[in-house]
Amino acid sequence: MPLSRNGVIAALVVLLHVAFIWALQSGLLMRAAEIVVPAEILTRFVDAPAPQAQPQPPAPPAPPAAVKKSVVKAPARPSPTPLAISDPAPSPTPVSGAMTAQPVSTPVPAQVAAAPASPPAAATVQLPSSDADYLQNPKPAYPPMSRRLDEQGKTVVRVFIGVDGLPQRPEIFRSSGYERLDQAALTGVMRWRFVPGKRGGVPEAMWFNVPINWVLD
Repeated sequence: MPLSRNGVIAALVVLLHVAFIWALQSGLLMRAAEIVVPAEILTRFVDAPAPQAQPQPPAPPAPPAAVKKSVVKAPARPSPTPLAISDPAPSPTPVSGAMTAQPVSTPVPAQVAAAPASPPAAATVQLPSSDADYLQNPKPAYPPMSRRLDEQGKTVVRVFIGVDGLPQRPEIFRSSGYERLDQAALTGVMRWRFVPGKRGGVPEAMWFNVPINWVLD
């Protein structure tokens, strides 16, 4: 008796289910899936992902180039032209027409070379004097012992004369060679009076040399 169409279909479905279950149990289905799946997909699934490249740190910015500042010189201001000031007094003969301002020239002072200062003239010095007539200075006394021994010579006494004409400090400037004659000269000069020395007409204390000649008559 021939099978109906519906029966054949139902038998095929049952048979497919049985084959599917048997394939799952025997691992045939997994093998078929491996064959069907492309090799490229399996390679991407099995291989580990490649490590990502670490980002490089950004390079430091380059230093800004030095900018040269250009100095702009301000234009020189023109010097103001001096204006001529009219005289308030009326002119006897007025001149018609516009007045033109004339530039006033500033006189430049001439450089005068300073003359070297001349050194002051030396004041005139007048030495003391002992031979004025009104002084009446006696000659020093000749020592008696020097007369007997025939002692002679010349003694120069250096004496400091004050502004009042009085001798203050006598000393032997040149000896006669005999002490008695030198001492007699010192004693005699200290009794004298002098005309004081002067500098520029003004009395001044100064040293003065007094010569004494010892000569036997």
